[in-house]
Amino acid sequence: MATRGYLGIDAGTQGLSVIFTDEQLKIIASGEGDYDMAPGLAEGCYEQSPGDWEAALSSAMQQLKAALPAEHVEIDVLAIGVSGQMHGEVMADADGASLGNARLWCDSRNDAEGDELTRRFNAKIPKRATVARWLWTIRNQGEKASKTAHLTTPAGWISYRLTGQWTLGIGDAAGMFPIAQTTLDYDEKLLASFDELAGAAGVASLKTLLPTVRRAGEDAGSLNASGAKMLGLPEGIPVAPAEGDQPAALAGSLIGEPGMVSVSFGTSVCANYVGDRAFEGVSAAVDHFCAADGKPINMVWLRNGTTFMNAVVEMFGSVLGEDRSAGFAAVIPEVLEAPTDCGGLLALPFMDDEPGLGVRRGGTALLVGLNPENARPANAVKAALLSTMFNLRIGCEVLDQQGYPRNELILTGGLVKTPELGQLLADALRTPVTVLEGAEEGTAWGAALMAKYRDATRQGDAPDWPEFLAAHADAGRRRFQPLAAAADELDAVYGKYKRLMDVHGALDEAVGGR
Repeated sequence: MATRGYLGIDAGTQGLSVIFTDEQLKIIASGEGDYDMAPGLAEGCYEQSPGDWEAALSSAMQQLKAALPAEHVEIDVLAIGVSGQMHGEVMADADGASLGNARLWCDSRNDAEGDELTRRFNAKIPKRATVARWLWTIRNQGEKASKTAHLTTPAGWISYRLTGQWTLGIGDAAGMFPIAQTTLDYDEKLLASFDELAGAAGVASLKTLLPTVRRAGEDAGSLNASGAKMLGLPEGIPVAPAEGDQPAALAGSLIGEPGMVSVSFGTSVCANYVGDRAFEGVSAAVDHFCAADGKPINMVWLRNGTTFMNAVVEMFGSVLGEDRSAGFAAVIPEVLEAPTDCGGLLALPFMDDEPGLGVRRGGTALLVGLNPENARPANAVKAALLSTMFNLRIGCEVLDQQGYPRNELILTGGLVKTPELGQLLADALRTPVTVLEGAEEGTAWGAALMAKYRDATRQGDAPDWPEFLAAHADAGRRRFQPLAAAADELDAVYGKYKRLMDVHGALDEAVGGR
């Protein structure tokens, strides 16, 4: 008999992954596909071809099928979930054909538009939000803008190519344009304000371009002929509303109630709080979107995640003549044993800009405090990692000031390849950390979870979203409680780090030559 289960698709910045789970959401097999940035772009410009995502998806599905164990080689996919990198700008014409490369969340061409919209809307619009990118496109690529009939995200594009429908999960949609909590749809007043500001002849009203908003469990179409060919599956399989990677990671962390915080810790870092009320005011450190069911989410986002730490590890590995994986294998175990204060070393991790902290230019990553006693790879790597954790703490303290609870951090992402590092995060933020089983596939697993919920609602027997998540919360997990002595010592290091951040502007001026 065929194994019944769910397919989860996650299209990230550097590659795409697919997983197939059984009906209990145990991962049976997975596959991966790669793609690159478009070549020849100026510094700070990041684009990818939507066609490359499709090719990677087909390749990943072939790999997944080849990896199916003998007892599960025949599969019956009950529903499909899709997640992808948020905030991208994918444009299509009236026939649904791509209008070229998509600009990604990390593209830095529209700082000014994000700031302008934040002031106009009195709501945080980060530069990576799709609406800020679209305003830049109208002003700088008018011909392309005038041909645009559909505007979506990477996950929305994949969903369209699988189903032929322009829909999008509410979390990913909130990364395109602000959602009104009263209607759980795009904010009509702000849509009108945007059109008034843009005022471009020949460009359609933004409301007509955006995909239809769908919440978890709602109908987002089913696999059509072209989608079935892409995946090598039969037509008619239901597709859950496509979500951004952050709402999908939140789902994959089984978080539906205030006090639980999903932390995705990789090359970028996100801490997502389920809101029990609206955030007050505008903070550069906190972004806002929605969970898959529409609840407000406050997000502390860091562009500079483990990139600096990885660079330091690879630097030491290259000196030893080791490849990347061997460098990590050699250094990371020593990091776990390094002194809590890194022997007095401090670091700044800014390989790139960090808008939430007011860091507008990268290239100011550094190590300070080096002396003959602490000059060890493990100290340098641990200091680099702690610098990112401290930046996360700075953002979380903004939410602390408004009384948002933080009872538990559910950790996913690349950091969980060494789950013991969860102890360091627990100590640095004085908050218990939980690492779920399969956390490395947290976002794709979240997509599979959303597929299961879509299947349940289609059959008319689904509980509400938080109850559904809670029913899956007995999955295998590891927990790390803050250790008082280490947390106290890290508080002192954190104080020094904040003083180092206070002089970052002068450091930037010195190294930037301005």
